[in-house]
Amino acid sequence: MMGLEKKLDVPVYDLSLIRGMWEVRVKKYRHKQKKELERKEQSALAKIDQQWQYRIYCKTLKATERNLLHHYLERSTLTDIQPHIDQKDQQDQKDPDPSKLIFQLDGEQWTDFPKELQWMTYLKEWHIRGTKIHQLPDYMALFTQLTVLEFPKNALTELPPEIGKLTELRQLNVSYNRLSRVPPELGNCENLERLELTGNHNLSELPFELSDLKQLVHLDIAENKFVSIPICALRMSSLQVLDLSNNHLTDLPQDMDRLEQLVSLFVHKNNLTYLPQSLTNVSTLKMIVVSGDELNCIPTKLCRNPDIKFIRLYDNPASEETKKKEEEKKKEEKDQRKRWREKKEEEVKKDSREKEFIEAYINTLQDRDTVPYSTTKVSISCLL
Repeated sequence: MMGLEKKLDVPVYDLSLIRGMWEVRVKKYRHKQKKELERKEQSALAKIDQQWQYRIYCKTLKATERNLLHHYLERSTLTDIQPHIDQKDQQDQKDPDPSKLIFQLDGEQWTDFPKELQWMTYLKEWHIRGTKIHQLPDYMALFTQLTVLEFPKNALTELPPEIGKLTELRQLNVSYNRLSRVPPELGNCENLERLELTGNHNLSELPFELSDLKQLVHLDIAENKFVSIPICALRMSSLQVLDLSNNHLTDLPQDMDRLEQLVSLFVHKNNLTYLPQSLTNVSTLKMIVVSGDELNCIPTKLCRNPDIKFIRLYDNPASEETKKKEEEKKKEEKDQRKRWREKKEEEVKKDSREKEFIEAYINTLQDRDTVPYSTTKVSISCLL
């Protein structure tokens, strides 16, 4: 029987090599897809389609409305669409006005963007505030010259992946909306210098791809549900202002000194009990704002350094009692959906006012030679 047994040669493979081969193939495939997408975007088909949509839309307008739209577009820097204008209108043309490069929208009466916006791709700034708009338009990727997108205090539920195509974007403010996530494509906006995500309440993490934002100077993720500093934030090498206030942080990482250009750090209204020693290695640090109620371990070099304004904020005991009463009241009204929504809107407004007050107070401290050892927050109500 021993002689009849056959030896079986079992091949042995290195799984890491196989995995590496597949990762290279996947990377090449994704690169090919990206090139094809860029080719389609650069083709003339999109511009032709845009021109036809414009012409169709003009057919639905009255003569006076059409002339006003033509006149507005002609005064702009828009080159893709050339509306037909009479000789009389051509005499009234003026040089492009910088103010015409800014789009502004304000008020709860707005639930969607005006249709004319899709042809104003020359715009460089959007300022939209206090509306009931819950999503950005599909054609937003066409606004390749956009440098500022201010969209605070609206009803935005998500940022579309197309936002990654706004490569000229310098400032993005989507504070006090209803965001629960940030798309990784935002990391493609490598010229971004200021990112504000304050008060979205359901936001608890940032994608690692945001590590590519090497030009980012100001990051504000206050009033959310972060339990730790996002890994990507520690890789933003140009970061100077980091606002992590009013979250659920219990500690700060030991490698905080990776932020070599950090100037101001806001970590008040968290659950921190200590500050890491690594913060003393950040030579550019000029201001730290903390909550003094639970903080019991602070590096001496931080709180006694004359070059650093170390500010402790203490809650007023009276405001703590008021806060408890408000929490009880919220529980009682939890089953009433309509009232809950109204309460939520009031809470968002209150949070924004509190943040504005603290920012104004801290700005006054920046001009002082010395700062108070501690500050007690006082609640003030006015009856008009």
